[in-house]
Amino acid sequence: MNFLWYIIIGLLSGFVAGKLMRGGGFGLIVNLIVGILGGVLGGWLFGLVGISAAGIIGNLITSVIGAIFLLWLVGLLSRAVNR
Repeated sequence: MNFLWYIIIGLLSGFVAGKLMRGGGFGLIVNLIVGILGGVLGGWLFGLVGISAAGIIGNLITSVIGAIFLLWLVGLLSRAVNR
C-alpha cells in the first residue's frame, strides 16, 4: 500500500511542479512521470543534507521540490541540446 501512496504523491507533485515552473513544464504526462522520479530525487537530495520529511505533507513537499529540480534540469539540458 505504501508503494501506491508514493505513486499518488509523485503524480500530484509532478502536476504541482508543472504548474509552478515557468512555461508549464513539458505537458501533463511527462510532468506526472517527472513527479514520480522527482519524489525519488527529492528524497535522495533531502537525505544528503540530513533533512527528513514525515507524513503525507512532508513527502509531498519533498516530491515537489525534487520534481521542480528535475524539471529545471531537464529544461536546462533541452535548451543546451537545441542550441
